[in-house]
Amino acid sequence: MRLATFNVNSIRRRVPHLQRFLARHSPDLVLLQELKCRTEEMPAALAAEGYALRAVGQAGGRNGVAVLGRIPFEVTEEALPGEAEDAQARFIALRAEGIDIAGIYLPNGNSGGEAGFAYKLRWMERLADWVQARLDRFQPVVVLGDFNVCPTEADLAPGALPPTDALVRPESRARFRMLLHAGMTDVLQALHPQDAPYTYWDYGPAFESNRGLRIDHILLSPELAERLVACGVDVAARAEEQPSDHAPVWCELR
Repeated sequence: MRLATFNVNSIRRRVPHLQRFLARHSPDLVLLQELKCRTEEMPAALAAEGYALRAVGQAGGRNGVAVLGRIPFEVTEEALPGEAEDAQARFIALRAEGIDIAGIYLPNGNSGGEAGFAYKLRWMERLADWVQARLDRFQPVVVLGDFNVCPTEADLAPGALPPTDALVRPESRARFRMLLHAGMTDVLQALHPQDAPYTYWDYGPAFESNRGLRIDHILLSPELAERLVACGVDVAARAEEQPSDHAPVWCELR
């Protein structure tokens, strides 16, 4: 099984980019983030790629997540449990081949002052609860998407962010480590421990100078980590004309 995550930064602008990625890697399931459209506005062209589509959009050109699958899957949840008033489209959960898979667009945490940062931390705690419930019953689980967290100082170019940025604040990193301490494996860190590539470069000269961040992650539960054979970042997608500022991340399970 080949899984992938791609923050497209507006799906209606990135259909050709996504189509080229699908052609290069043929993932069985790809989880998308930052659709920036309502559910009913998803481009019809995606249905012609041999993939089934399920999207959770949001009005106002913000957020939004989706799954494209060329293998059978069942969507089980369209919102992260734990905060009923949270209406932001940031979570989609599905089951495929007996595996629970969550595609996430974790809050950035830099907007809205301390209230915005507190929302990010609560969201991460709710995610940890969702994962732990599955680990407790030995259910294979994958969480993949845009986490908006650089787990360590090695995951960002020197000086790319100030220490006050929500992506690198100790509280964000501590909650990311909660997932690892629970037993989840970061695939890029596992197979590229010394040179895990960046997944995001801001627009402007950041890509050419490789002033990037590693904020898009794939996490596997223990039984799935044993099946991990390959993973990578499709940097070619970021090098295209008018790209997303993120590159897709993929992994392969035997």
